[in-house]
Amino acid sequence: MDMIVTRNLYTQKAEILRYLRSRASESHGEIVRIHGEKDFKERGAAINKAITLTSTNLKMIVFQRALSQSWSKDEVLKNILIVTYCSYVIMIEFRNMVWSYEYMAFARRIGELWEPFCKLCFDYPVRTDVELYEPPLFLEVKEQLQEEIRQYIYNLSLNAEQKTQLISYYDKVWSLVTSGEIKLELDLHFRIADKNFNVDFKSGFQSNEKGNTNRLLLVASIYKNIIGENNECMLFVRANEDDNNHYLQTLKNSGIWNVYCGAYTYSKIKEYSGFDLANWIESNISWETDFSQETIEHFDKNDLMKYLTW
Repeated sequence: MDMIVTRNLYTQKAEILRYLRSRASESHGEIVRIHGEKDFKERGAAINKAITLTSTNLKMIVFQRALSQSWSKDEVLKNILIVTYCSYVIMIEFRNMVWSYEYMAFARRIGELWEPFCKLCFDYPVRTDVELYEPPLFLEVKEQLQEEIRQYIYNLSLNAEQKTQLISYYDKVWSLVTSGEIKLELDLHFRIADKNFNVDFKSGFQSNEKGNTNRLLLVASIYKNIIGENNECMLFVRANEDDNNHYLQTLKNSGIWNVYCGAYTYSKIKEYSGFDLANWIESNISWETDFSQETIEHFDKNDLMKYLTW
């Protein structure tokens, strides 16, 4: 079965689903012959990889057509979104077929898929002034700051011994701060005009987020206080805000993280990317009708449908 790619592909969800199912069925048959019937983990990983490859190829064709035929930014993003969503549907179906989902794995998987889906709005932004940028390396930030402070110390009205002692104390403090690796890369980094936006996505905030919260506070303080005031750190949370979650409230009240949850997250995605993702989701995503009947029956039986809320 061939897939005819036009600028109106985003209106042909049923055709895309049929195409991806056909490709996945072919891959599934080959995977079973290679891995057998009982190697669930290997089969699950293999079918996910096969479906991802098919959808990636299809998106490459979409992007090539867009360049050669001068599609609008809105058309490009809508086509990429629909192919990505359909690939998620088929990926979940076939993973469930080869290795049935239970609630923990399924809830985690839905959260994992949400982040890259949202990031597509920034990979293919409708706004013309949005561009991705590479986050700085902490080593470079550290070296720059160390050099600035050393130069400041050298210019103080102190004798050579005092300056040496002061630099020694300064280096000891740095050794404590950098006793572990500090990674400044978050989930998304984009720039509008001369301002950098640094975004971390969270499907939901759990009760055991202490380590992650401390890291996020450290990273945001480096962006804000050391790298420069033209950096804003934002936390995009899929779930609605939980006023009882101590760690989420800590970030919200920190003064260095701007925290958005639920509908507020989508409003910020629209503001910064130029695309109304919430409206697109409401108009195009229908897990209950897009899944195969076999998948729906399994999810209904195991009370998994409640996790399919984006």
